[in-house]
Amino acid sequence: MTRTEYPWLLPSAMAGPLGPERAGTRAGRRPRRTVRDWVVDLTVFLFAVFIGMVALDASERVGNGELVVMADLLIGVAACCTLWLRRRRPPALAIGLSLVQIVSPAASGAALVAVFSLAIHRPFKPVAYVGALALAAATAQTYLRPDPTTTHLVAVILGALLTLLAIAWGMLVRARRQLVLALRERAVRAENEAALRAEQAQRLAREAIAREMHDVLAHRLTLLSVHAGALEFRPDAPPAEVARAAGVIRDSAHEALQDLRMIIGVLRAPGDDGERPQPTLVTLDALVAESREAGMKVTLDSGVDDPAAVPATTGRTAYRIAQEGLTNARKHAPGTGTTVLVSGGPGDGITVEVRNEAPRGPVPEVPGSGQGLIGLTERATLAGGRFEHGPTNDGGFAVRAWLPWSA
Repeated sequence: MTRTEYPWLLPSAMAGPLGPERAGTRAGRRPRRTVRDWVVDLTVFLFAVFIGMVALDASERVGNGELVVMADLLIGVAACCTLWLRRRRPPALAIGLSLVQIVSPAASGAALVAVFSLAIHRPFKPVAYVGALALAAATAQTYLRPDPTTTHLVAVILGALLTLLAIAWGMLVRARRQLVLALRERAVRAENEAALRAEQAQRLAREAIAREMHDVLAHRLTLLSVHAGALEFRPDAPPAEVARAAGVIRDSAHEALQDLRMIIGVLRAPGDDGERPQPTLVTLDALVAESREAGMKVTLDSGVDDPAAVPATTGRTAYRIAQEGLTNARKHAPGTGTTVLVSGGPGDGITVEVRNEAPRGPVPEVPGSGQGLIGLTERATLAGGRFEHGPTNDGGFAVRAWLPWSA
């Protein structure tokens, strides 16, 4: 929220927007006066008129001539009218009216209002300079236009007290406005940061969902694509082989639907992880067996004595890395040998490596997003490990990840 609910109750300097919008307002035209500004301007104008009328009455009582009284009247009216411009040029107006009040007591009220406005809109240093000038002008007025009803000492003390009171009051108003603006900006900053955190949390959730869908469905759909392509290019295959391929396609489609149903269930109920258990390093044997049934030549070499002892997060990440490695090998090097190496232990971490041989002949193009390796890198980094991938010396390809496993 960058605006108040009732901006007309605040000064124009505080009722405007905050942040970048406020900076744009300052760079452009000044903000429009609020209802409160008009009420305050009218009040200080009437105050200055009242002080001017009191000064004119005293000037008539001391026997000044009509020309002097008329000049005081004109100067007082002009001084009071200039107060409507006090927000645009506070220093110039305060200096000018302070000098004018020396020769015309009718401008004394306008000079006090100008000094008060200067203390509101400017920092202490220029206020101190102009305040000293206003004190000197009030003192000089008592000698140039003395009031016979009071002594010089009383007049000097009264003028100094009124000037200091106007300065102190203005500085108090300025300090309060700065405090309110600081609190508003802090509240707006907190709201913006909360919105950014919520947006970042949503983005991370979407990325996690997208990564999970890629890891779960890419493996199943790749099986579908490979076997469907084999049936298409080999329509004269033996019935037993066709039946086996059809069975793999059916099972893969069923598993893909189950995985998709699980993910959709998690999206509908964020607090529920789904009915199906998440894969870990224990289920790596089943993944390799499934790949072998699909026609891949996979060799599993596991050096982990107790896969069930691996932490759930580490085991799930290792499983996903092996699954993505087998999927890529099936897509980009079909019919070649693939080796899955798993080693490590408590305190040393888990090392997962999937290496496939160089493809033999042309490889049929299989559609893919190209984001699998990026997702594996992010997954390993989030788990506190590292991920490497690249071609091997014999023309194949290998992915290798190290994941932490505390002792």
